[in-house]
Amino acid sequence: MTYALIGYGQSVVLGLLQGFSELFPISSLGHSVILPRLFGWNIHQNDPFFVTFLVATHLATAFVLLGFFWGDWVRIVRGMGRSLAAREIGDDADARLGWLLVVGTVPAGLLGLLLEHALRSLFASPRSAAAFLVLNGLMLYGAERLRHRAPARVEGTGAAADERIAASVSWRGALGIGAAQAIALIPGFSRSGATMGGGLLAGLSNDDAARFAFLLATPIIGAAACLKLPELLGSSGDGVRGPALIGALCSAVTAYLAVRFLMRFFETQRLTPFAAYCVTAGIVASGYLIVA
Repeated sequence: MTYALIGYGQSVVLGLLQGFSELFPISSLGHSVILPRLFGWNIHQNDPFFVTFLVATHLATAFVLLGFFWGDWVRIVRGMGRSLAAREIGDDADARLGWLLVVGTVPAGLLGLLLEHALRSLFASPRSAAAFLVLNGLMLYGAERLRHRAPARVEGTGAAADERIAASVSWRGALGIGAAQAIALIPGFSRSGATMGGGLLAGLSNDDAARFAFLLATPIIGAAACLKLPELLGSSGDGVRGPALIGALCSAVTAYLAVRFLMRFFETQRLTPFAAYCVTAGIVASGYLIVA
């Protein structure tokens, strides 16, 4: 069967959706699988043109994250440079945070390369995505309930927050958090949700867990998009580059608004509202897809 390429109106909706749902802990991939079916669009997650379209939106999200945390990345990279020159990390919080991010990126990258095609092909149906969206909500709720007592709120962002993260997350914890992101390869589970949940279990506050999640997502999302960029620039991108550009611009707008909102939201709030949304949306979507 031959599927129609993505229309410009569809690219706007999907781009806006990708931008915020990639950073909100509600699973961008799950929504990208479910919503086309709910809207009656002839778009399927494993269609080559749709995968190519997502490359552009993911790349836009990565650029937004890099720009938003640019000052932090400059400090982190400089810290890693100092540690390489001195051949030790010592008490350098920026260096330790940088290497924690490297440790978290490695398992996520390897598992993504090994399992991405198999998991996305196996669980690509809207019904399974809706069911896993419910489980994602339970995962978020469980992380809030099972974590250690929430640390007392400590004022300070930027370098101060990075020092708290570097002091709280162990090397084993960073490895576990990175590996946990592989669950996001299943449509319905959230990459940022898994990372934030892991941060909470490691003893971070909600805002520090969100910060660590966004820092860790930047190289992972960017690298994954760059690996598939030749598809967008090559013959696979024929007929989809225009919509992909529009989708990427829309994704950049909502990604910026999302990260700005969430960094403030988690200063006082928890993952619980997103857990409730995922469970409710998953149940409603499942019911609709069963009777439709």
